Amino acid sequence: MKVIVIIPAAGLGTRMASKAGIQGKDKKTQPSKQFTELAGTPILIHTLRRFAAVGAVSEIWIALRDNEISGFRTRLETEARDVLEKKVELVVGGEHRQQSVQSALNALRAAAGDIVLVHDAVRPFVTSEIIQEVIEGAKKYGAAIAGLPAVDTVKQVERTAEGALIKSTIPRVGIVLAQTPQGFRYHVLKKAFDEAAADGYVGTDESSLVERSGHAVAVVMGSPQNIKITAPADMQLAEFYLKTSH
Repeated sequence: MKVIVIIPAAGLGTRMASKAGIQGKDKKTQPSKQFTELAGTPILIHTLRRFAAVGAVSEIWIALRDNEISGFRTRLETEARDVLEKKVELVVGGEHRQQSVQSALNALRAAAGDIVLVHDAVRPFVTSEIIQEVIEGAKKYGAAIAGLPAVDTVKQVERTAEGALIKSTIPRVGIVLAQTPQGFRYHVLKKAFDEAAADGYVGTDESSLVERSGHAVAVVMGSPQNIKITAPADMQLAEFYLKTSH
């Protein structure tokens, strides 16, 4: 049994545009948020190093925009040889996350029982412990994700022209905030993606597709530090975590 990691990294990340100063440029020429540098290194490379350091991981598949593949391969060869100690494959991703993961799934070769992990390109502080817990959860249940119990009160709202109106308060005891990695037996994930593609269904994450396919998904404990860097304000916290993690 092997463990394969998919990193969908073809998205633009428009909320990071102000950080890069690219608001007025054509989308095709804008650098993706995962290439924003954190202490002089692209966020994506920080993320890849987390998985490259895990012995159980066999392969890493990265879905990028077509015009970024050549340049990123060069960066890996010159700046991140440690990542290349694993088998690393670069594939063309899609406009949306689901398309990028589908592209990697279609390209890789795996046995039904192999484990496939999908992880956000801009979650560079995932720990080896979380990665291993998700792997073990996926082995046991066929599907598992990292998540955190909700600590804030959760409100369901209705959007109106005047603003949002609260419709109900959702008991947080039953709420989990999903993180990544999300791990699955290959046959479970492939079936879910094939069904979604046939139906024209687009989910918010891999777990939502697997749930829709009728397979139960387990949750293992994530971490408050396993943040997703999506806006310029997140960079300050990321810089702090980077300094304190060494």
